[in-house]
Amino acid sequence: MKRTHLPLNGLRVLDAAARHLSFTRAADELAVTPAAVGQQIRALEDLLGVVLFRRTPKGLELTDEAAAGLDAIREGFLRFEEAVQAMQAGQSSQVYTIAAPRDVFAAWLSPRLAAFRAGNPHVRFQLAAGDGEIEFTEANLDLALRWAEGPGDLEGVAIGPAAMQVVCGTGAEADPPGLDAPWPHAPWVAWPGDPAPGEEEGVEPMLGVADAGSAVSAAAAGLGRARVPVLLAEAAIAEGRVMALGGPVASRRGYWLVAPLPQWRQKKVKALVAALTT
Repeated sequence: MKRTHLPLNGLRVLDAAARHLSFTRAADELAVTPAAVGQQIRALEDLLGVVLFRRTPKGLELTDEAAAGLDAIREGFLRFEEAVQAMQAGQSSQVYTIAAPRDVFAAWLSPRLAAFRAGNPHVRFQLAAGDGEIEFTEANLDLALRWAEGPGDLEGVAIGPAAMQVVCGTGAEADPPGLDAPWPHAPWVAWPGDPAPGEEEGVEPMLGVADAGSAVSAAAAGLGRARVPVLLAEAAIAEGRVMALGGPVASRRGYWLVAPLPQWRQKKVKALVAALTT
């Protein structure tokens, strides 16, 4: 018999009826009718090709064939219960495994995780680099923060606007040496999310860096201007590291908190997402 064809409902009814030796009391336990219990037993007998119960003047009596399999059936249901409890244990776990790009973790996520932990002192975090499309199952992730056009086939919520902001340095470094023109014509700093920022002007980037956070740092150091996600720009502007050139411009991509549906429904993940989005 293939495992996928195991008559689990019938076996559950058999277990209850065997313990009570009564279809009526088994029906009460299972919240069904005695007729439904009888139907399940008859269907199971047809499938197995054996008689499971005999009616006697004293009531129901198990056949030898039924008694021979009961211990294994009950052990199996006990294992099922243990497996379900093990799977549910993740919901009450105090450990969060999160994937996030390094620059977003430093500028935005880390202070919010600290605030969350201040109100939940027993939680712990395990951080994974999130610069690529990490598989949730392989990395045992609870949640990921991604720069994307949307959640894709995952559940998710947008973090901040899907927009880009051009930034440059402030103070003395805001007048790059060797440039007669003001900041709007300063060299461009490129990063993988914006590899050709000077394309409309017909100029090549002066510098290429690994991520948006490094682009912000380069702009703050006076190396040029960078077009970065508003989420990162706002944090750097608030710190006084850079200033904005013009206003935000809509982008196809934005930052998203995402997870597969089973993780997204977990109470602990819901609590963290709520904290990060309020």
